[in-house]
Amino acid sequence: MDFDWIFDWDLGMGPRRKGRHRGRGGPGRRFFRQGEVRLALLSLLQDEPGHGYELMKRLEERSGGMYRASAGTIYPVLQQLVDEDLVRIEEEGGKKVHHLTDAGREELLLHAEDIDRIWKRAHGWKDWGSTMGPETAEIWGSWGRLSKAAFKAAAKSDFENTERIREILDRARKELEAL
Repeated sequence: MDFDWIFDWDLGMGPRRKGRHRGRGGPGRRFFRQGEVRLALLSLLQDEPGHGYELMKRLEERSGGMYRASAGTIYPVLQQLVDEDLVRIEEEGGKKVHHLTDAGREELLLHAEDIDRIWKRAHGWKDWGSTMGPETAEIWGSWGRLSKAAFKAAAKSDFENTERIREILDRARKELEAL
C-alpha cells in the first residue's frame, strides 16, 4: 500500500511560507468547507449579535486561532445572509450590528447537524492551535518523514514488526515529552 498521498500536504509552514497556515483547517486544506462560513456565522449570531470584526474574532476564538477570517471573506457572506433575510442589520454605536432573524433561526434548525459537525471539527483543531506557530514550523518536515516511514514499514510488515514500530514511536514520544 502506498501512503505517499498522506504526506503530500501543502503544509504552508516552511520558512518561505511563514504564516500561510492561518485560515487553513490543518495541513493542506481549508478550515471551512464550501458553505460552512455561512453556517458558522449564523451559529455565532444565535449566541449573540455582532458586527463584522467582532464575528471575525469570534470565529478565530472558536477555532483556537487556526482560522483567521479576512474582511474579504466575512463581509460578503454577511451581506448574503442579509439578502436572504436570515440576518438583519441595526445601527448601534455607529456600527452595523448583525442580528439573527426568525428565518435565520429556522435555517439553523435545518442545518443543526452540519453546524454541530463544524464546531466539533473546530474544537479538534483548537487543540492543535497552540502548537502550530512559526516556532514549530521547522519540525513539520521531520514529523512528516517519520510518520511516512512508520506507515510504510507497518504496511509491509507482519505483527512482530508492527510491535517494533509502535515501540520505536512510543520511545520517541516519551523522549520528546521529557524535553
